[in-house]
Amino acid sequence: MTFRGSGSIETDNVSGGGGGRGGKIALGGGAGLLVTIVALLFGLNPGDIMGGGDSGNDTAAVSEIDQHLNTCTIEKANTDTICRIKYTTISLDRVWSDLMQGYTEPKTVIFSDAVDTGCGAASSSTGPFYCPADKTAYFDPTFFDTLVRMGGSDGPLSQMYVVAHEYGHHVQNLTGALQKGNQMGSHGATSGSVRIELQADCYAGVWAYHADKGEDAMLEPLTSDQIATAIQTARAIGDDTIQGSNSNPEGWTHGSAKQRVKWFSTGYKSGDPGSCDTFSATDLG
Repeated sequence: MTFRGSGSIETDNVSGGGGGRGGKIALGGGAGLLVTIVALLFGLNPGDIMGGGDSGNDTAAVSEIDQHLNTCTIEKANTDTICRIKYTTISLDRVWSDLMQGYTEPKTVIFSDAVDTGCGAASSSTGPFYCPADKTAYFDPTFFDTLVRMGGSDGPLSQMYVVAHEYGHHVQNLTGALQKGNQMGSHGATSGSVRIELQADCYAGVWAYHADKGEDAMLEPLTSDQIATAIQTARAIGDDTIQGSNSNPEGWTHGSAKQRVKWFSTGYKSGDPGSCDTFSATDLG
């Protein structure tokens, strides 16, 4: 068990399908394919690179996902990926509403194969991402199978960490950190992109610290084994892990495995968003 309680909690912020067009920047998630994330950072259509150029939604798939979301309960969220995403977002909104003055809830879209967003068309190969233009986090649940093949964990908290990372980008959008990071460069071990991603990892850790505490906490007390699954996933999606022995820090966009583990752990140990200032840090790990 990860979620506590029973029955259903409804939210208008999670749906199947895509958002509108318009914006130019999307932030790659904890483990999207790097070439696609670079495209998103530069405001390109990832479909033009990855061959997923269908900008429309599969209406049948959208309908199926919405129907699935309508059946979600707290109990089901402990075994079902789509429901787990839904209830993780509710927990995230509760935690960040308490931690951040002026916090506004983002939208979450769960899609299959392809989706049209405020940042352009994207496909499943993009991986999870957040689009500032429509303030929406996007997830194709099949990504988590890819994550396991990359060496990540299939544990529930591992998946929740990925969702929490994308919500970290939303917090950055509200604070202005995204804009700051985008002005500091998109490649390199100390680039703005790396600082953005490591801060989002730290914010995911902050959420994990608070998610099992308080009267309205939605998670059962987290165990060291569960935290280890999130750390395993953070390690698996470091730039150096993905790129292998030929990894060159000058091309990094998300940070090394060691850095990602460090900053998630920093957030989890402190529970303080103030501990996540990767922009002032002279040593990122």
